[in-house]
Amino acid sequence: MLKTLFFFILFISSASAQKIKLQQADTKTDVSFRGLSVVNDSVAWVSGGKGWLGITVNGGKDWSFTQVKGFEQCDFRSLYAFSAKNAVISNAGSPAYILCTEDGGNTWQKVYENDDSTAFIDGIDFWDSKHGVVYGDPIEGRMLLLGTNDGGKTWPKHPAEDCPVMSSGEASFAASGTCIKCMEHNKLIIATGGKVSRLFVSRNRGKSWKAISTPILQGAASTGIFSFLPLNKKSWLIAGGDYKHDSISTANLFITHDAGKSWDAPAASTRGYRECLEVIKNSDGAKCLLAVGPGGLDVSYDSGNKWMPLSDEQQFHVVKKSRTGNLTIVAGGQGKIAVVKIGK
Repeated sequence: MLKTLFFFILFISSASAQKIKLQQADTKTDVSFRGLSVVNDSVAWVSGGKGWLGITVNGGKDWSFTQVKGFEQCDFRSLYAFSAKNAVISNAGSPAYILCTEDGGNTWQKVYENDDSTAFIDGIDFWDSKHGVVYGDPIEGRMLLLGTNDGGKTWPKHPAEDCPVMSSGEASFAASGTCIKCMEHNKLIIATGGKVSRLFVSRNRGKSWKAISTPILQGAASTGIFSFLPLNKKSWLIAGGDYKHDSISTANLFITHDAGKSWDAPAASTRGYRECLEVIKNSDGAKCLLAVGPGGLDVSYDSGNKWMPLSDEQQFHVVKKSRTGNLTIVAGGQGKIAVVKIGK
């Protein structure tokens, strides 16, 4: 078990009288972290390659790391934490596993296993402490959908007729775990990518679906939506591109203000492929948007219409804000974890 002891400032940017700082933790590991769940202003979890997990209970000042015993070869890209004690994780790849813990990660219970050679879980989200969804790449042409009504202890598969039919070459990405969103009033939105990149929208927790086409870069296995971010009921952002050509800055980010009926490209986009989007704000309520990816970080102060460089720091994959507060964390490759701070 390792523990971080200090932080250092990576980068400071000023715009619209706001300053953004990334304070990076010394994790003493080179593991790639893609799973991230920020519970409140104190508690956050990360998960990643070689079965590694990290937990902070003091807002990112200190982290404790451990490997999940018996699953040291797993890449845990999907993560949802309820508290410092309770969390659910899933790996990318086959066999596909879902594990849960009730003692802060000291012990884990395997609650789902799928040894189909095409099994690949892409993300997890919850409406509340009991009801949630896991989704994955298609098996026999239909999206893998699992649901829970008991906080992740059991995961029955959705009936086949309730699982969206996907096009040839259409799948999804577990790059940041942000292609799935459980929203209010039983709404669920899942983004796909690859040769076809769409949004699947359900208003009854996955019993029926509407598919929405998007203009994002698509057509190859490495292209499509990598992150979906709702700003309100009708204004949504999608980001992605082509991870094999990550400097392409056209058709990599779009916004809709009418729930997907029409899409607009930003006046100035990010500097290429981005894997994750998030809204952050300071104690005064001032908001901005972050877009992170292995090539750097970008920021928007006008709801996504214009983006500007924030940092050239490499290998960040995911950014998330606390569900009940303002603590915001970014994580990525080479063991990178940082706390995002915004102020005047």
